[in-house]
Amino acid sequence: FEADYPRTKAEAEKLVLAANGPDLATVALRPHLVWGPGDPHLIPRVLARARAGKLRRIGTRPVTVDVTYVDNAADAHVLAAEKLDVGAAPAGKAYFVSNGEPVELWGFLNRVLAAAGLPPVTRTVAAWQARLAGRVLERAYRLFRLSGEPPMTRFVAAQLSTSHWYDITAVKRDLGYEPAVTVEEGLKRLAESFGGGR
Repeated sequence: FEADYPRTKAEAEKLVLAANGPDLATVALRPHLVWGPGDPHLIPRVLARARAGKLRRIGTRPVTVDVTYVDNAADAHVLAAEKLDVGAAPAGKAYFVSNGEPVELWGFLNRVLAAAGLPPVTRTVAAWQARLAGRVLERAYRLFRLSGEPPMTRFVAAQLSTSHWYDITAVKRDLGYEPAVTVEEGLKRLAESFGGGR
């Protein structure tokens, strides 16, 4: 389940960074909420829930998050490959990667929906209810060995109801990373990929 995602990702990152040494250089990149045309994860899930009438805003407080346009995430990986060497600045380090322009989550998601020709999210569920539903559904899926993933998890509930953004000074300094595609331009490209435009 997605509740396992942050734990297993952290474990994998520790193994990668621990392997850094005099004979092997390693680096870990942490792009947050990668999105854009062709995205097989975030955008399709949001659109599927919206089309099914099951997309709900979690909580009523503004939620500010970092997102990463797919081309920017790819650029960061290319830069890491070019700069990485034994003893080089990025060797053995982890870097947050994002667009460097945090967005208000639900406003952003409403613009994604608009790009796909769908109406905005209008219904809300309390954050505590979403977390409780995630806990119950995770247990039910494990207990009854249900296939697929629960429609809500504690991890997703937390991500959609808690502000979180990151300082990308280090990746700019050590890798020379600069987000080339702004959120605004990314949304325009997303709309074009759906056959629309702005």
